[in-house]
Amino acid sequence: MRRRSVLAGMAAAAGAVALGVNPAAAAPRPGASRPPDLHLGDYPVVGRVRARRAMEHLRVLSDRIGPRIGGTESEHRARDYLADVLRDLRYRVDLQPFAVPDKYLSTLELPDGRRWSAGASRFGALGVTARGPLVDLGDGSALPADLTGRVVLLVNVPGTSTAVHDAAARGAAAVLIGRVPAPPAGKTGAFSPTLTANVAVPVLGVAQVHVELLRAGRPAELTVSTTHHASLTSYNVLAERPGTFGRDNGVVMVTAHYDSVPGSPGANDDGSGTALVLELARVLRYLPTHRALRFALWGSEEQGLLGSRHYVAGLADADAARITGVFQNDMVATSHGPATAYWLLSVDGGDNATTREVGAAAKRLGYDPRVHGPVPRGSSDHVPFHERKIAAANFSWRGEGGPHELEPLYHTPEDTITANVSVDRLQVSLELIGAAAYRLATYPPS
Repeated sequence: MRRRSVLAGMAAAAGAVALGVNPAAAAPRPGASRPPDLHLGDYPVVGRVRARRAMEHLRVLSDRIGPRIGGTESEHRARDYLADVLRDLRYRVDLQPFAVPDKYLSTLELPDGRRWSAGASRFGALGVTARGPLVDLGDGSALPADLTGRVVLLVNVPGTSTAVHDAAARGAAAVLIGRVPAPPAGKTGAFSPTLTANVAVPVLGVAQVHVELLRAGRPAELTVSTTHHASLTSYNVLAERPGTFGRDNGVVMVTAHYDSVPGSPGANDDGSGTALVLELARVLRYLPTHRALRFALWGSEEQGLLGSRHYVAGLADADAARITGVFQNDMVATSHGPATAYWLLSVDGGDNATTREVGAAAKRLGYDPRVHGPVPRGSSDHVPFHERKIAAANFSWRGEGGPHELEPLYHTPEDTITANVSVDRLQVSLELIGAAAYRLATYPPS
């Protein structure tokens, strides 16, 4: 009882300080349906989290580093940045390496100096650079007899088409393949094309926005290059602080993945979740808790949840049993107009420690009309924890009709801060996860 009283007193003091310094903590929240009815322990979190501070991290990840492809140097730059931030916050930081599959990537350079990232086909020429005038040949059904030195653009080429091989045989310097679906389908991103046989020229899979820009601008010449990234190592970035009383009362985890798909700067997916984790690590670092707080940033999620699967597979049963809840944050700040629902996504659709705490935090903050679920949904890093019978869920802004309603810019080069991030929604996400994770961490052991 003495420890519980001490913790309650410390939380009360922290809450009083937060309320005194920032009376706005008790004011109606942005977009809330009513004024908040906060617990005392909410004040040191809600009164201090700042989406604007989280945006500083997001600008580094999305604008400065850009696409962060699992296992490549771009992801490693992000890893180093994350580790440095967490070390500066006085956390114990561990980098957990794991092997990941080869990547096939490419770049396009326009005469005006713009450079675009795309995927490359492993069936085409790798480690080469080619240049030439662009020619748009649509679906490839009517190829000219002579394509010598041309960079050929093919769009919506059927899987059975021989257009790529025919273009290479007729002298094309390189082939770009794009996909432009009919509305209202979302936009398509870069990809690594699969061919029926090898060809001797570079073959790139370009995003829809790049197809549209190429068709609108008709550049006189393109320079393309392809790279095979082999023997790759990706990393999880793990940071932890112990419970206040120095005894083992379990762990609460706040997590996100920091990699992105080829060609995408990954501002919302999942730079937003990563920035949220860093901001909550700042706010929660010295607050009193019964349980340890562990912040995890996963590598190579986009290749099949590789980072979180590696982490969970390495947990001894006793270590897995210590984890009270995992709050996985994936796409927590989109500015897409219809994405007004904040979804609680557990693998089986059931309520667990994390969804209950976020739902309760939403009621205290006045956000509950915007919060939906829990409903069943996988496809993020909460899945390996659920499979290990650890309470976990994914939290994300999606459309009102269901979590399948993603923003059209998902996984595209247009997933940028300017086009696809809302500071207001990021603030709501910070408050919900921060209040929920802190409350779970302060529960006394049973």
